[in-house]
Amino acid sequence: MSTSFFQFSVRTVVNSGAGSRTLLPEMIKGLGGKRAVLYTDKGLTQAGITAQIKELFEIMPGTPQLVGVFEDIEQDAKGEIINHGARFFKECNGDSLIALGGGSVLDTVKGIKWMLHKGLHDIRDSLLTGNVMEWWPEAQFIPIPHVAIATTAGTGAEVSPVAVVLNEKLGMKTNLLHPFINADMAILDPDLTVGLPPKITAFTGFDALTHAVEAYFSPQANPMTDAYALQAIRLIVDNLQTAVRKGDDLSARANMLMASSMAISSFCLAMNAIPIHNMAHALGAKFNIPHGLANAVLLPNVMQSLPRFYLPRITGFAHALGITNPSGQPEKCLEEVIQCIRNLRKMVNLPDTFVEFERNDDILQHIVPAVHNDPAGIFFKIPANIITKVINEVFEVTEINKGLTSITRY
Repeated sequence: MSTSFFQFSVRTVVNSGAGSRTLLPEMIKGLGGKRAVLYTDKGLTQAGITAQIKELFEIMPGTPQLVGVFEDIEQDAKGEIINHGARFFKECNGDSLIALGGGSVLDTVKGIKWMLHKGLHDIRDSLLTGNVMEWWPEAQFIPIPHVAIATTAGTGAEVSPVAVVLNEKLGMKTNLLHPFINADMAILDPDLTVGLPPKITAFTGFDALTHAVEAYFSPQANPMTDAYALQAIRLIVDNLQTAVRKGDDLSARANMLMASSMAISSFCLAMNAIPIHNMAHALGAKFNIPHGLANAVLLPNVMQSLPRFYLPRITGFAHALGITNPSGQPEKCLEEVIQCIRNLRKMVNLPDTFVEFERNDDILQHIVPAVHNDPAGIFFKIPANIITKVINEVFEVTEINKGLTSITRY
């Protein structure tokens, strides 16, 4: 048992199970909301998911009412769209928020909530330092009823007190941390995830796995974050392949949703050194790579390239992955773990490189400072030669080109 101080808090009330979305109007009403605004994306509207949520309010007379639907959210929580969303809320005279979607939608609504609370005009001007971290008691409860409905099992953004916002003015992803921007209630309804394409199911699942990995190996890990992280890893190993191959398996879908929420809870409460996310944020911002896919490709390569970071706790992690007799030698155990992760990635048909994204040497020439300046790297600066090594691997560079040679001297 750790004797060092740590704080553990999971604020969001989680409602899990098939059909749990039907509780939404009563949740809004119970939280004091009368005029709800729904935020989602066009993909979910085209898939008929938005209509399912709107119908819940149409069949229930009286209050609460659904007074507006904003469906212009895109990949990544973009600052400009957050600004538009906040204005839309005011135009609708809304008093409560519903977020329906994956991480981009859920983080967008957290940004809108924070903007409304602060009375901001442009969220990007308040995120110019890269990280904005507001802690209790300075950070106070935000009295805007807020329900989040997850439609992917990856980011866990429905429960996390962190929003990752793409600040177009800086050209990087910035982090907003506030203990009350997360939803008051979250809905984990596997019915809403059965139509998710296999590839997105796979890489969002790897996003959840990466959250659990970074939480478990964090220097700030504690017994409670370990409990969440290790159980999330077990659930992912046991259910991800089924969710990918048999998308209508509600049990696998429900377990992946729960794993996602548990993994991000652990991640946020143990947040410190997160080298995989550090590189994923930088590459995602520069090459428009979906965050979960970036994590999936980078995860084993980063672990292999930073062995000293992972060796002290590798045996416990190996057991959670399902390796029954891991080697007693930490270095060999790490090799077994990395191979197990690569095998799982292959089984869910995810790539091991970014071959589908066009490699831009002008961008790669500046990737080391991009990784070092990314707010996710504030607690752990990845050595330049390690960044170069990983970049060569994931972009299938067989020979260090002129641009990458120059960045090794950064």
